[in-house]
Amino acid sequence: MGQSRTISGLLGALSRRQFMQGAAAAVGVSITAMPEFAVAAGEKLVNFYNWDTYIGETTLADFTKATGIAIKMDLFADNDELFAKLRSGNPGYDVIVPSSNWVSRMSLAGMLEPLDHSLIPNIKHIAPRFMRNAGFDPGRKYSLPYMWGTIGIGYRKSKFSEPPASWKWVYDSGKYSGRLALMSEGDVLLGMALKYLGYSLNTLDDRQLAEAEALIIKQKPHIKAFAEDNGQDLLASGEVDLVMEWNGDIAQLMAEDGDIGYVVPEEGGLLWEDTLAIPKGAPHLENAHAFINFIHDPDVNAGIATTVQFATPNQAALAKMDKAYTENTAIFAPESILEKSEILNYLGEEAIAKRQEACTRIFAA
Repeated sequence: MGQSRTISGLLGALSRRQFMQGAAAAVGVSITAMPEFAVAAGEKLVNFYNWDTYIGETTLADFTKATGIAIKMDLFADNDELFAKLRSGNPGYDVIVPSSNWVSRMSLAGMLEPLDHSLIPNIKHIAPRFMRNAGFDPGRKYSLPYMWGTIGIGYRKSKFSEPPASWKWVYDSGKYSGRLALMSEGDVLLGMALKYLGYSLNTLDDRQLAEAEALIIKQKPHIKAFAEDNGQDLLASGEVDLVMEWNGDIAQLMAEDGDIGYVVPEEGGLLWEDTLAIPKGAPHLENAHAFINFIHDPDVNAGIATTVQFATPNQAALAKMDKAYTENTAIFAPESILEKSEILNYLGEEAIAKRQEACTRIFAA
């Protein structure tokens, strides 16, 4: 796994997000809590708002070297923070990385600039299914895919005679009481419970949602933690034996610990796609398009995918990757399981509020 193994050696039990702050400083990238933008349209600058540790080790420095355009990167923790930062007006960002369901929400709110595909010739390297099947952004008017993957179960193999290939073991069993952790993100926490119960994770049915809520509350005595962004660390340290987590975080852990496995349960899981988009009012539109185009250069994209250990939608980059990446089932789940999995849709403000209220009751129970 090339760069990923090197990174993991530096990390120990640190998460990808913790590592990036040091890595970015090493290549001279600015990461700040509060943006301080110069917004002259003609300046050679891209203001990038990204998830923590979600870029190649040298990608930003390489872009500046290739184009002469400087990069200033700020970090957000989740889509809620991204949305809140831009809702009252763009403070000066040029490129952002919203997840697919948030592309729908932001475009409906008039928060995104249409992409000029003619300025992104490397779009030709993106696998056609990502361009064709983006129901959240028809015609890819506002976004292009960045990375994709799944949410499933990371586990310590020595504790299991066979992979825990059902959501039952985290939602509906006391067998691993006190040795399991679930994600605290509401859409995921409720969504995977809905999948276990045989429902769509995008259901709008109040009865089905209430059933998922009751299931989780019943399971609470057996749950060690609702992990915000440290499920992989709990697994690495031995505090839990199985954890619901993003596939890439577990894949990076697997590179250093042969006793760690990953499986998307037989009921199916959540398919996610993070995207590259330009927020409304971006001060450096041409530079923003140049950066998105650079990200999809096959060599650049392969370097990012190797580092972050998520699945690339760039078919030319994929062709450059070794078998340790392309045949890693923690990165690419079996097609039969992917067919049972779903992308989370934007369900509307009323449905979002209902799910937030359900999570409040779960955490308070």
